[in-house]
Amino acid sequence: MGMGLGRSKRHINIWSILSLIIILLILVPNLNIFVNIFNEPNDTWDHIKTYLLKDYTINSLTLVIFTGLFATIIGTSLAWLVSVYDFPLRNFFKWTLILPLAIPPYIAAYTYNGLLSYTGAIQSFLRNNFDIYVNQKYFDIMSMQGTIFIFTMFLFPYVYTITRGFMSKQSADLIENARLLGKSPTSIFFRIVLPLSRVAIIGGVSLVVLEVLNDYGVVNYYGIQTFSTAIFTSWFGMGDIDSAIRLAAILMIIVFIILFSEKMLRGRKKYNYTTTKVRPIRPYELKGMKAWLAFLYAGLILMISFIIPVIQLMDWALLSYRKVLDSEFFSLALNSVLVALIASFIMVVIALIVANNNRLSHNLLSKIYGRITTLGYSIPGAVIAIGVMVFFINIDHRLYWLYQLVDSNSGKLVLSTSVVMLIFAYVVRFLGIGYNAVDSGFEKIGITFHEAARTLGKNSIETFFKVDLKMISPAVLGGFLLVFIETLKELPLTLLLRPFNFNTLATKSYEYANDEMIHEAAVPSLLIVLISFIAIYMYNKISQRKGA
Repeated sequence: MGMGLGRSKRHINIWSILSLIIILLILVPNLNIFVNIFNEPNDTWDHIKTYLLKDYTINSLTLVIFTGLFATIIGTSLAWLVSVYDFPLRNFFKWTLILPLAIPPYIAAYTYNGLLSYTGAIQSFLRNNFDIYVNQKYFDIMSMQGTIFIFTMFLFPYVYTITRGFMSKQSADLIENARLLGKSPTSIFFRIVLPLSRVAIIGGVSLVVLEVLNDYGVVNYYGIQTFSTAIFTSWFGMGDIDSAIRLAAILMIIVFIILFSEKMLRGRKKYNYTTTKVRPIRPYELKGMKAWLAFLYAGLILMISFIIPVIQLMDWALLSYRKVLDSEFFSLALNSVLVALIASFIMVVIALIVANNNRLSHNLLSKIYGRITTLGYSIPGAVIAIGVMVFFINIDHRLYWLYQLVDSNSGKLVLSTSVVMLIFAYVVRFLGIGYNAVDSGFEKIGITFHEAARTLGKNSIETFFKVDLKMISPAVLGGFLLVFIETLKELPLTLLLRPFNFNTLATKSYEYANDEMIHEAAVPSLLIVLISFIAIYMYNKISQRKGA
């Protein structure tokens, strides 16, 4: 008993106490959804269940299945191409094919709609130069097919990045042996590389699927009814939070089924190297027509997914910047950057606490904390928004006596109408990204240096600041950049939880596009793309240094 008590005491320290508080704060908003689902259903829910629920389910699943399929084909084929072959501008494509992630899909959606409209650049060019009038139905992108196209072209980098990372580190021996045995490139790809890369591909596709289910901007702009749009309509259109909670709960069940399927598909497969001398793949030089075909394929994808929309946004920005660039614009740009910086800083601090506790304690409870920390990213923004809103309204009701004590004229809702609630929601949603980056940093440095510092008489907090933090600073910076990009682009959470009259670049660009002011939407959109571009470039540089 004495030994058990001693072991418990060793596990209770400042890191474990802080981790427990953080985990409870993350869990409570999501539990609110399940608590409220047992409320008595109303007439609105009966109407949704009878007439609309089937369409929401079919549309959401159609988007998930086809986007996942096409993103897998494009992402995996490009990863294979740049990892295994040498062709013109290969090194350029290697990192620029990540850039479509800098363009949020909702910005891509209205950019392509503008490009393909009757007065857009493509149809105007055909009419003015070749006198060609095309049936408008062939250019109508605001459909299910168009939505799948947008999601595929702007989310495939998730599959590409993860799969390329796996392929480039893969031992070259298997591929070279297969070549010596006379296997064709097609046979090597389907019989060796694809099965080996299965885990990485499934990981990338899971992120694509979660992003599709999280999206509100594209589906609402293109008029596709999904769970996200239904939650918004129930909450804002009908003022019915109970129905919104029920829809959120169903969406969470779908997400958990997908995550469970992902685990099943991955199985217990892990491909480890049998030797420490892992040799990266030496690219096989393509010549002649094959080299140019590879160049054209990578170039075409990059044109469609990054270069064309950016050029179009720049063109519109030149037409509208005088109307848009005023003091209000600079204020909302400042809002976006400040909120993203604060949220990213909080996330990295929390990630450091929970990951360090996991490393030092290394017990089942700390592992569970780690899993809970990453849970938020798999839950769509609209679902988190509902849980956080209900949670903060409850807090406001309980603290009303305190508000009255401080200010007798205070309203009942203080925290739930402030930017604090929005930042809290960002933290719940994106904490997993920061945690994964920091946790991988801790894994790399191990615990030897920490134990050496403790042996020299330093306590755990001194050791953390003087030894650990300095050693994992690249991982911390990488995690910070990733969560900063995601927070800056986030639309559903910001639309649902922002305080009155509080705008960000994401909400303003979406509002402009929704009001058919597409030229005006270009300036805030371009600024989001530019900031994300810089952050992705920096992240890529840090990753290369870490790799080296």
